[in-house]
Amino acid sequence: MKKALVMLATAVSMGGAFAQTAAPASAPDTTASASAAKAGHERNVEDRIAYLHSQLKITPAQETQWKAFADVMRNNGETMGKLFEQRKAETNVSALDDMKQYATIAQAHADGMKKLVDAFEPLYGSLSPEQKKLADATFHNGGPEGHHRGHHGKGKGGKPAAEAASDATAKQ
Repeated sequence: MKKALVMLATAVSMGGAFAQTAAPASAPDTTASASAAKAGHERNVEDRIAYLHSQLKITPAQETQWKAFADVMRNNGETMGKLFEQRKAETNVSALDDMKQYATIAQAHADGMKKLVDAFEPLYGSLSPEQKKLADATFHNGGPEGHHRGHHGKGKGGKPAAEAASDATAKQ
């Protein structure tokens, strides 16, 4: 059953990624609208960071490990934001080019998750048993990016609890 859910979630996320470039933009982005979108994207990442900080009850003694984790979240969000902007800006791409763009995004996501795991490990090691339970429950309900298992646990705004986490992957 879990395998079927993961496959379904993957299919849905792939469909959304392909749908982003399926229709040409009706009007070119202006600098103002691009700036507003970037500001909104950065705000979403910062909202997820703040949510997790609160949810995990990070202590002052854990701030160094937390900062490293949050910085990776920000960097991942910036990387993914740039890739989605590039994808959005390109028009009249072939099916092959569209698949290649998606592969680049998927690889960047995988690389970003590896970096996120590497940054989370020392933070997780510094958590109290109570905090670890909170982290386990939060991330179990959707991973650091809020997908795959987000069907059960709801967090801020009715979203999967851990959607409040990572790197804004696909939150454009």
